Amino acid sequence: MPRPILATVHTPALRNNLERVRRSALDARVWAVVKANAYGHGIERVYEGLRGADGFALLDLAEAERVRALGWRGPVLLLEGVFDARDLELCSRLDLWHTVHCDEQIDMLAAHKTLKPQRVFLKMNSGMNRLGFTPERFGSAWTRLNALTQVDEISLMTHFSDADGPRGIAHQLEAFERVTRDLPGERSIANSAATLRHADQTRGDWVRPGIVLYGSAPDFPANDAAHWQLQPTMTLSTQLLSVQTLKAGDTIGYGSNFTAEGPLTIGVAAVGYADGYPRHCNTGTPVLVNGVRTRMVGRVSMDMITVDLTPVPDAKFGAEVTLWGRSTVTGTVLPIDEVAQAAGTVGYELMCAVAQRVPFAPAETDPETRQ
Repeated sequence: MPRPILATVHTPALRNNLERVRRSALDARVWAVVKANAYGHGIERVYEGLRGADGFALLDLAEAERVRALGWRGPVLLLEGVFDARDLELCSRLDLWHTVHCDEQIDMLAAHKTLKPQRVFLKMNSGMNRLGFTPERFGSAWTRLNALTQVDEISLMTHFSDADGPRGIAHQLEAFERVTRDLPGERSIANSAATLRHADQTRGDWVRPGIVLYGSAPDFPANDAAHWQLQPTMTLSTQLLSVQTLKAGDTIGYGSNFTAEGPLTIGVAAVGYADGYPRHCNTGTPVLVNGVRTRMVGRVSMDMITVDLTPVPDAKFGAEVTLWGRSTVTGTVLPIDEVAQAAGTVGYELMCAVAQRVPFAPAETDPETRQ
């Protein structure tokens, strides 16, 4: 029998979260962002749940080829554009739209020999200070692109640094709107947080939701996933390998950093940092055992963690342990954001960090897909 750890992707939850985005986006079209192998879920596994989007946005050509291989014939956007002049040939062959954020990419287009003009998204650095032309240089970049026969339609985009927090978007939105006011072209400015929190100001022609599609709140802990009516799209689960009874003074695991204050029953679960479960989790990190909320105690090992069985005294060898997602025993949800907070990180990282050795359940074994 294989080791009992399992990751499950929930197709109905993906559909729910996409519909939640549409309620905020109203008449704007929706890019489903599937970069980083669909935030660790697997592009092929999320495709059925997200194919109701208007387009797929991602980072590299290999991911774009996978989306096309699934049968998608709609728009596909390269969010960082091309990395080499030779990439433009594949953009032509696969009919990819791509971001232009620097002079070098304009130079590549100018030298590209093609009979089919390309659709581009010109990116402004409105304050994020990663990619894009500054407001002072954006107009001249647009003029250069507009003069190229290799370029068809030019859309305009930017990216917010603080849509999820108190600083907000006003400073970046002002810069973008001031510079682009008289320029033609579709606009795409709203990420997950802006789509939910600032919809009236940022809707534009396209929204670019990422993390919300996967059931994580973009502004946690100010708001949780339930607040935004999001459902978890990934469950990481395992089972108990052993049950141990401790007496007062007994310690647990490497470093002996947890000491039982009195009699304590613990369970040993088959998951560790080699599976992608964060080593920075420690005593107090929430877990579910048979759908009952409890806590981890001691340190995360390479292949095991230990959990407090006080709230679930009947748990035995083989009991279900839910690290994040939905319990199949009770339907209780443990939000990935809470686990990430305990590890001092964000839900994005936990999703993306699930290790290669963790098997994913095929779609037909997901109980939520059986009707």
